[in-house]
Order: sequence, then C-alpha cells, then structure tokens
Amino acid sequence: MQAASKKRVSLRRWIWRAFASTSLLPLVLVEGVLITTYFITNQSIRNSQIEHLHQSATRDIQVSVQQNALLVQGQLEQVHKAISLYAKSTEHELTENQPPVAASLSVSADGVRYSAANDGASASYYSNVTPLKKQDLYKISLLANQDFMMKQLKDGDPLIASIYFNTWDSYNRIYPWFNTLEQYPHDMDIPQYNFYYLADAKHNPDKKVVWTDVYLDPAGQGWMMSAIAPVYSGDFLEGVAGVDVTVDGILKQIEQLKMPWGGYLMLVNNKLDIMAVPKAGQRDFSLRAAENQPAGEPVDHERLQSPDLNLIRYPDLASLNKNLPGHPEGIVALTLNGRPHLVAWSEIPTTGWLLLAVVDEAAAMQETNLLASHYREVGYLLVAGLVVFYALFFAFMWWRTRDLSRQLSTPVQGVSRMMREIGRGNWQPAASPSDITELWSMSDQALGMGRQLAQAEFIRSSTQQRLELVMESFAEGLWEYYPKRQRFILKGALCQRFGFAANEVPMARLLESIPVEDRQTFTQFLEEARGSASVAPEVEFRIRDVHGKLIWILCRGRTLEPSRLDDSSVVVVACVDITTLKQTQLDLREKTLEAEAASTAKSKFISSMSHELRTPLNAIYGFAQLGLMQSPAPALEETANLQEIIKASEHLMQLVDDLLDLSSLQAEKPLLDLKPVHVASLLSNCADMVQQQVSAHSQTLYINAPLDTWHVWADMRRLKQVLINLLSNAIKYNRPGGSVTLGALVVEDGARLRLYVTDTGMGISPALQGELFRPFQRLGKENSSIQGTGIGLVLCRDLALLMHGTMGFESHVEVGTTFWIDLCSAAFPAPGNESKVSTIALPRVLLVSNDPKDGEVVREALIGDFELERVDTLPEAGLVLDATAVSVLIVATADPVPVLNTFFSGLRTRIAKTAMSIVVVRAAVDHASVDQLECQAIVSSPLERQSIRSLVLTLTTGRADVCLPK
Repeated sequence: MQAASKKRVSLRRWIWRAFASTSLLPLVLVEGVLITTYFITNQSIRNSQIEHLHQSATRDIQVSVQQNALLVQGQLEQVHKAISLYAKSTEHELTENQPPVAASLSVSADGVRYSAANDGASASYYSNVTPLKKQDLYKISLLANQDFMMKQLKDGDPLIASIYFNTWDSYNRIYPWFNTLEQYPHDMDIPQYNFYYLADAKHNPDKKVVWTDVYLDPAGQGWMMSAIAPVYSGDFLEGVAGVDVTVDGILKQIEQLKMPWGGYLMLVNNKLDIMAVPKAGQRDFSLRAAENQPAGEPVDHERLQSPDLNLIRYPDLASLNKNLPGHPEGIVALTLNGRPHLVAWSEIPTTGWLLLAVVDEAAAMQETNLLASHYREVGYLLVAGLVVFYALFFAFMWWRTRDLSRQLSTPVQGVSRMMREIGRGNWQPAASPSDITELWSMSDQALGMGRQLAQAEFIRSSTQQRLELVMESFAEGLWEYYPKRQRFILKGALCQRFGFAANEVPMARLLESIPVEDRQTFTQFLEEARGSASVAPEVEFRIRDVHGKLIWILCRGRTLEPSRLDDSSVVVVACVDITTLKQTQLDLREKTLEAEAASTAKSKFISSMSHELRTPLNAIYGFAQLGLMQSPAPALEETANLQEIIKASEHLMQLVDDLLDLSSLQAEKPLLDLKPVHVASLLSNCADMVQQQVSAHSQTLYINAPLDTWHVWADMRRLKQVLINLLSNAIKYNRPGGSVTLGALVVEDGARLRLYVTDTGMGISPALQGELFRPFQRLGKENSSIQGTGIGLVLCRDLALLMHGTMGFESHVEVGTTFWIDLCSAAFPAPGNESKVSTIALPRVLLVSNDPKDGEVVREALIGDFELERVDTLPEAGLVLDATAVSVLIVATADPVPVLNTFFSGLRTRIAKTAMSIVVVRAAVDHASVDQLECQAIVSSPLERQSIRSLVLTLTTGRADVCLPK
C-alpha cells in the first residue's frame, strides 16, 4: 500500500505531466525536425522541382503513347471488322442451299489437292491428312464464292498481308495466291497450328475474334500474327477465318507514329512477348531478333516466336515486368544500355496488347535544373520565423495549463466526495458544481446513481419476499442439503406431502421414505452434486408420499460456493414430480411391444401359409408335366387341360414366391450386399433373360446402352430381380406388336443413375395411379387373361429403398408407361482415369465397449452403410466426439446410470439431439435402473446383429439424404 501511495500524484501535477509528455515534448521534437528540414530546403526544393518537371515529362510521354495506342487501336479495329465480316459471310455461304458443284483441283503424288495456277483467285490446299476420298470438293466450290470479298478486304487495308479460311479437315483457302504445294508440307495438320486451335470452343468459348501469338508463317511470309474468328455450323466448328498481319507491316505502321524527345514505340502482348520492336529497341533491350525460315522451305510444324523475345526473361527489366500485368497504362524508369530511360505504355483494348514508348530520360529532363537554383535561400528565412513562433507558443501553453488544472481538480474532488457519501448509505449527497458540462454531468450522474441504488434496494427486498412466496406454493419444492450436518431443509409443500413433521429433516429420515433399490442412486447423486459446481447432475428416484404411494421425482442439484472461508458448502436440489411422465412412458412401451408382436405374428402366418401352399402346388405342377410327357401323346383336349393346369400352377407358385418375399421384407429387413454394379452388363443380362417372352408376344425390345463406365451401388441379385419384374410387367401389359425400352440416364448432377423400363401399352389412368404400389392391387386387371399377383411393384419399391434408392413412374393413357429406379452412382472412372473416382462420406457410428465381440457384431451389422469406430471408455469417447461428427453413439459399458447421465448431459451441451442419437446397451435385469437415462433407445445385451442394424437405420432415417455405398 505504501508503494502504491508514493506513485499517486495530484490532478494538477498529472495534467501538467500529461501535457508535457503528449504536447510540449512532441512539439519540441517537431520543431527540431522542421528546423533540420529547413536547413536543407535548397536541396528539397530542387528535388521537388526536378520531380515536378519529371512528372510533366512523364505525363507528356503518357499522353503521347495513349494517342498512338488509339491510332494502333483504330488500325486493328479495321482488321477486326474485316475478319468478322469475312467469317460471317463464310458461315452464311456454307449454310446456303445451293446446287452442289464439285471443285476441280490438281492432285499431287502425295495425295494433296491444290490450285496449280494463279487465275486471280485464292490458293487452295487440301492436306493428305484427309484422304482423297473424304475430301469435300463441294465445300471448296462454295468457298470459292468468297474470293471477291477476300480480294476487296486485302486490297482495302495495307496492314493485311493475307486472308484465309482453314477447315477442320485441313483444307486451306488463302488470298493472294501462291504455290501452296511448294510451301506447305503434304501432311500439314492445320488444326494443330495456333492460328486454328486458338479459335476453337476450348480456347474461345465466346466465339469472338482473337489474336494469335507471333508465329512463323507456313506460307513463307516470315514472322506474323493473325486475327482469327471461328466459323460454326450450329454447334460444330467448321473452320477458322483469319487475317495475317506481318511483323514487318506492324513495324512500318509503328515507325510512322511520332514520339517526343526522339523516342520510339514497340508492341508486346499480354504475356509480355515482344510482337514488334524497331532496331533501336533491339539495341536498347539487347534483343536477338527471331530468324525467318529459309525461303521456299515448308514449315512442317508449328513454330512460335523465340522465347528469348519475352520481357520476363530479362532480369534487368524486373520493374517493368512487375507493373505491366494488370495495369492498362503506366510508366516506369529503366536503365537501358547504361543510360536512364522512361518506358510508358497504354493498352490496346481490342487485343489486350500493350504499346510501349521508350524515351531517353536525359533528353526529356535537360531543362529541369534551370529553375531549382532560384529557391536556395528560402529555407534560411523560414528557420528564423519558426524559432520565434515556438518560443511564444510554449510560454502561452505553460500559463494555460496551470489555469486548466485548477478548473478540473476542484469539481473532480467534489464528485469523489459524493461517491464516498453514497457508499455510506447517503443516497442524496450535496452536488459538486462546475462550469464544465462533462464534470457537471458526472455530478448529476452520481446523484442519479444514488436514486437508482435506493430504488434497486427496494425492488430487491420486494423480489425476495415474492420469491419466498412462490417457493412456498411450489408443489415439489426446493431442497437444501448440508453435507457436514447430514440434514435437509425442505422448502415448499414437501413437508406436508411426504409426511415430514418439520422443514429440517435428517438424512436417515429422508432415506426411510425412499425404496431400498433407489437409495444408492440418490446418495450417489448427492456425492456427484458435491463434486462439481459447474455441472448440475440429475437423478430420478421414487419416494413415498403421506399415503404410502410411490412418487417418481426428478432432481437436479448444484453446489453453492460458501460466502466465507469457514462456512460449509450447500447443495441446492430442485425437484419435479414426473410420475405421470413415467406412467406414459410405460404405457407407450407396452403398446409398442404389442404392435411388434402383432406384426411378427402376421409375418410368420404369411410365411407359414406360403410354405404350406408350395408343397401341394409342386405336386400338381409335377403331375401335370408328367401327363404332358406320357407316351403315346394324350388327346388334344386332355393336352389343353394339362397346359391350363400348368399355367395355373405357375401363376400360384409366382404368387407364393411374391408372398414369401413380401413377408420376409416386412418381418426382417435383409442385409443387402451393396457393391458397384456395372450398368451396361446388367441391362444386357436382363434383356437376354426376357428375350423369349418378348418374342412370344411379338414385341420389340430396345436397349439404350449406357456408357461403359457407369456403375451403381446395389445388390446385384436384387437389382436384377427388380428390372426383370419391371420388364415382365411391360411385356404383359403392352399392346400386341408394341415395343419395350430398357435404358439408363444420369440424374441429380451425376450423383445418381436412373434405370428405366418404358412400354407402349395402354397406360394407367390418373384416377388409378394412387393405388399402384398397394399390395394385391392390379388396377382392374384381376379378371383379365393377364396373370399377376399385385405384389411385384411393392417388392420392387421396398428393394429400391433397401438399396438407398427411390422408385417412381410416369404414365399417359394410350401412350405408355415408364417405371424407373434411381440409385447412387458409384462414380467409377474410365480406364486410365482412376484418380478421378469421387468418394461419398458415410455416417459415423461410435461404439464404446471394451468387449471385442460387441465390436464384431456391430461392424457386421453396419458394414457398407456406416463408418464404425470403437473405443474402450467414456473419456476416450469424449475426445473422439470433440474432434469428429458422429451420427449415432452406442454405449455398451458397465458404468453406473448417474455416471452415464452426467456424461450424456455434458454431451448435450455441445451436441443437439437432432445431430446425434444415443443408444445404451444394458443387461435385461438392469432395465429398471436405466429408465432414467437420457438416451434415444435402450438395447438388451448381448447385441444381436439384425436388431442393432434396424435400430441404427431407424435413428438415422430422415437426418440427411446421403447415398450409403459399401
């Protein structure tokens, strides 16, 4: 305390220190900096003047390069319009409906068609990449109609060196004419050159005019660039129209543009490849010009400009390379050939190219230093003025600080006095006046705080009285447990309800009212409540009321921290009567067991009757077949009767089989073996199995073969059963001579595949479609000659659901019906693309058990549909749940019920019931104690594979629409 008092200072001294540290000292520092700055004013002014003139020069250079860029832009737009016009005209010509006329061209020994003589038209060249028999001579005839336009466009723009049209099958038509056979290689694959593929759908999906990089012209005109435009026929790329502009032509245009101070221009593309540069630029940038192909030698492969003509390859140009990308205009300073230069640029919007202007900085800045010398003496005059000004300013601030500290300290001391009196219980002390609004507000707020404290004290007293009244009226009440004294203080109506003579009840007296089997649970709950002040454990137990009736009580307790070190802790327990809730749970469980027993009895009855029917049916069917096989052959009438018996027997046996399948599905869901099923092979196999039935009905079966890479997650045998059933129905209910289509298609963005069966039958009336999937419902066909049981579609739908799929149909009267089943795609790749397999996350199940047998049973039950992880103890489970999302938690440990409830309560503070279900596995004799558990299901041990699978599937149904592959 003494050390703290030594550090304290008066408000007046604190204000002075604060003013000196935050104002005076910084001002002194600023003055020193300014004076130092003023001493070097001459140099500063000179530098600023140089900078000003430098900026003026750079602005002039920038304006000049922008104007020149607009001129180049205009010239390139003419080329852009020319190739757009030619491409549109060519596209129209190719789609024009004209009498086909085959063009006549010469044929070389290598199988090349070409125009051998210059007749004033364009030159033709048909590469032997396309065999002679497949070369389209009619297309050449149509393209010949464009020669006049090609000539006009070429003659109308001096920048255009040549204009051409290249087709997808390596045909080239170019104006002006030259000997293509000598210049082009016989096997030239035109779509492999950049003046073709840069315009295809992959590189130019918007079908716009694009410019190529600089390349060596196969026609022998040297280095050039092309403006190219795609020509489509519908969605098919017929070819590419192009205009060639030679680099020499660009250079001549650029050399005609004027730059101040003897500068020059150069052209680069958006990849910083130099497209055109004069000789001065080659010298300054130390560039090595690309060598042309020797004249007369054909270019047999694509040859682009040398990578040496790229600015990125030159480290000395780093500042330029850093600023060019992403900036349509700008200017930087560079050192070229040992001399400083200014390089400005402006973007040409049509092509995205950049026009660079290079100027010698010495030539532009020679007048800069003439004006700097006139400002040399200005700084000295400013220094003297600053010294006088700050001397007067510091004197004034010292006097003002003393007066300010006096005005602040007196009101603050008054407010401090008011706070002391309020702390002593004087809610309305005398105010501390002040002319300062904020200090007067502090005094007024202190008075308001006193009034609020007085009102809060009154409200607290009233609230305490009301709370005590409410607690006295609460039926179950509040218990306070004092561990040291082993006594309870009961508040509310508990004393009268449970027959206690006084509010303070000993521990032993309370335990006498609790059944023996619940006493340990209650005492353990009290110990848990004493052990943690942050977590409130719960307990459910029974207690006898004043009439001796057992009442179920739910209690939640928490320890209150003592207010003084010598006080003992108190456990506060809130109690609620849950007798009605317990009775409702018991009734609900009994009703559930009754419903399950009735369902099981029904399924067993159907299965038993089906098996009993099969024995006589087999005998009837066998004797009828023996009758047909007798020798000599029976009479015609007798044969007809035997065939009718066989037909009826087969119908009844099919009905028995369907009944057995339906009863097995309803009694116990089978474990399907879901694996990737090859769709194409499955459809082909099913088609072969029903081909004889199709032929017998004089119908036609079509297969819309899917891609060979399509697979679905399914049980092979069950999926084949579904498709055979749908095909059989499509054949039976079809028209005579009708058709059946079996196929597959992709739905839901590739996540699922649809297998469908379409017939051309009479269709299903909309009024009857709602009855389609009901068992034994044949929609009015019961008395027809068409055999059926009315169970097949129900079986198909149930099997589809078991394979995590859906089944549906679409039917139109007098048109036909389509049935389909949608299954999860296995996303198998084509051969060689195994890295593209997509994975589907499985729901996670966490098993807490130290018995390996439990892990084996659960793993076998959930294999294919869930991802299982097993840990031995609850703490390990807590770590897993903190790190990973789990859909179902299965706890098969011997931990006491209170321990489990405490663990589950902690989980529910972090994980909602909708996000994770809890299943507890306990011995059958232990069910009475586990009724208190906060879980979704209780399963008897030992675990049974089918029951645990059904339970987990039930708990996860409806949580997310997720495919569950194996």
